[in-house]
Amino acid sequence: MGKPLSEMTLEELWELFPILLAEHRPEWGEWYREESSRLAKALPAGKFRLSHIGSTAIEGIYAKPIVDILLEIPENIAMDGIGKIVQGCGYLCMSEEKERKSFNRGYTERGFAERVFHLHLRRFGDNDELYFRDYLNGHPETAKAYEALKLSLWKRFEHNRDAYTQAKGGFVREYTARAKAEYGSRYGSAKEKGSLENPGRSSGED
Repeated sequence: MGKPLSEMTLEELWELFPILLAEHRPEWGEWYREESSRLAKALPAGKFRLSHIGSTAIEGIYAKPIVDILLEIPENIAMDGIGKIVQGCGYLCMSEEKERKSFNRGYTERGFAERVFHLHLRRFGDNDELYFRDYLNGHPETAKAYEALKLSLWKRFEHNRDAYTQAKGGFVREYTARAKAEYGSRYGSAKEKGSLENPGRSSGED
């Protein structure tokens, strides 16, 4: 039996769970649909929106084989309560702030499981990743530029996720801003509706 994940240093965790990039796989969308349906059954009806984000939601580019899920909830729903529901679905809390929590499923003491998920719990409207996803899916040349950037950083930061994320930050911010200028308040109405996004829709940033 290996050392429990809770007892590992950050460096040990990065060594056990390195950055891995793989060619786009159609099954990532299916993994999202199955997982979002499972989560939806446990969540309070009509009080959330689930979306597929991250590079696995962007067609045709290399991505870490980790399916990112955005879970948005309204202001009148307790974040801690939803967090407990998510943990009841087999997720572990990775980090938390006042209005944000991050969870994972599929990390084991032997490394990655076959299916790995990151879930990002936010308030409605805290959803820049949706705009970035849509922009790259609508602009394949930009998606390929993002892929090239990720591939150039991969081996350099294979065991340093924070540095890898920081190195992509400028690109992500620039094209998120362009997406918001182009799409306006595409996702703004959800704050009032509090509706579930169609689990069949592949919603990105990773």
